[in-house]
Amino acid sequence: MKRLVNSVLCTMLLAIAVAASQSTVAQEVTKSWAMAEFGEPLYKDGIEHWPYANPDAPKGGTVVLGAFGSFDSLNSYILKGEYPRSIGLTGDTLMTPSADELLAVYGLIAETVEFPEDKSWAIFNLRPEATFSDGTSITAKDFVFAFDTIREHGRPFLQSFYEEIESVEALEDHKLKFSFTTTDSMKPLMTAAGMGPLPSDYWADKDISKTYLDPAPASGAYEITTLEPGRSITYGRVKDYWAKDLSVTRGLNNYDTIRYDYYRDLEVMVEAFKSGEIDYRAENSSKRWATAYNIDEVENGEIILDTPPDQQPQGIQAFMLNSRRAPFDDQRVRKAFNFLYDFEATRRTILYDQYDRINSFFPNSEYGASGPPTPEEIAILEPYRDQLPPEVFTDAYVAPVTDGSGNNRKQIREALKLFKEAGWSLSDGKLVKDGKQMKVEILLNSAGSERVHALYLQAMKKVGIDAEFRVVDSSQYQVRTDDFDFDIVSVRFNFFPPPGPELRAYYGTESADERGTGNYMGIKNPVVDALIEEIVVAPTLANLQLKTRALDRVLLSLDHVVPQFFNSIYRLAYWNRFGQPEVAPKYGTGFLNAWWIDEKLDSKLDLDR
Repeated sequence: MKRLVNSVLCTMLLAIAVAASQSTVAQEVTKSWAMAEFGEPLYKDGIEHWPYANPDAPKGGTVVLGAFGSFDSLNSYILKGEYPRSIGLTGDTLMTPSADELLAVYGLIAETVEFPEDKSWAIFNLRPEATFSDGTSITAKDFVFAFDTIREHGRPFLQSFYEEIESVEALEDHKLKFSFTTTDSMKPLMTAAGMGPLPSDYWADKDISKTYLDPAPASGAYEITTLEPGRSITYGRVKDYWAKDLSVTRGLNNYDTIRYDYYRDLEVMVEAFKSGEIDYRAENSSKRWATAYNIDEVENGEIILDTPPDQQPQGIQAFMLNSRRAPFDDQRVRKAFNFLYDFEATRRTILYDQYDRINSFFPNSEYGASGPPTPEEIAILEPYRDQLPPEVFTDAYVAPVTDGSGNNRKQIREALKLFKEAGWSLSDGKLVKDGKQMKVEILLNSAGSERVHALYLQAMKKVGIDAEFRVVDSSQYQVRTDDFDFDIVSVRFNFFPPPGPELRAYYGTESADERGTGNYMGIKNPVVDALIEEIVVAPTLANLQLKTRALDRVLLSLDHVVPQFFNSIYRLAYWNRFGQPEVAPKYGTGFLNAWWIDEKLDSKLDLDR
């Protein structure tokens, strides 16, 4: 009988294994030039160019732009050093997004992508004509080398995007396979599609784990032609760029030369723009927008001011409170600091009424919570009810609101009450605990930010806190934030819709003590961790948005940040020398890659280019 049972069991196991094997073999494989994380791509194969690109745009000319800070390396992969953020001009990727949608990509270096029903792997078929700027072919091994570099040497935040990629294989010179740790999720496929190559032959006798200033061959439309470390970097359009006639690039990359000049003072940069040394600015200061452009060049049309709508989902901008150190290891103290921030008075007196208050970690998007929680959001949060404050299930999050007069007495009383509960008391005008005054430092990388946050600092001093600004240069700022060496830092997070594995690097427990991650606040919360994992495997966009809103409510309840403000328009200032397509993209302005130099307009200006 025992032998019979064992025999039957073996037969069943064999049948299951065969069935599984047959199921795997029988999976339908999709092969396409485009793919979307949810739904279908907006554009079909056969389009001639993007609607927001002019295929007849003239090529030529030079554009000069301003960059804030400095740079001492061209290595954007590693944590060490400060690289120019414009370095992306030199890199193409397997597939590229359109600027009219958020969740789709189209073939660039890869002509097509193949993947099975369970989405456990993806094969990218590379275009044989794709080359680096030095003429060498872009092959699968260059992507394998890029992936290995990220895994072994990459910045922690960069690594976080690739956690669901198990392996990358070069099947042939122009056939590249990604295997994933997940199934039934398009997110890892979209991540893989965004990978760019590293020229493996070039790096064969060099150390990619170190900083460098000798430009490597470029895979994109531009290559670095000259640079002065920390002062200027110039990109030249690659001669005979292999992809110039593809539908996803036609009408783009129209300038012969793009130069970024670096400034350590934003006011100096603005003056450089007004004097014609810089061609274009996306203004981020309400004061400058209200006062700095009242000049003749704007009045006579030589400089154009424009405010198109910004429909791009945004990340939170906030004062981030470092809970790794006192006093912010106490939530009551963190909550008190929220009451000290008088946004309404700041908006009226400093921001020229140009901004709205942030009440979400994902503002200007469908991913952020608003109003009281819906029944669907409550259902997602229900398994964690005993770990969350009751108000998460009933109340809308609204940051403390004042009358804007600057007499913030009610909020200050609330703050002092919370400080007292945390063991702090006022004594001779000082907020003390165990005989020591509370001391905090707000770390900034621009002196201009002191004006914007001045009322907040004043409120801290009003309640007896020894508070001060500490302004450091961009390299010091990078090191100190990487090391979490600060009390308070003012940061705006980048946002990558739809949210995915990178949320672990922003808010996950494992990232809290890992140097160089985005978890500035030191969040360590099991509910946050659990919700992030639910988001990563969300089966539909609607489900993902519900779970992200639930996560938003939990994050807000922890009081790790003091939300600041955001703007739903762009504020653009540029010299009237550009041509633009008749149609603007839905997400973005079309500048830099879809505009061009209009020779007729340019000839009317006395600019030395």
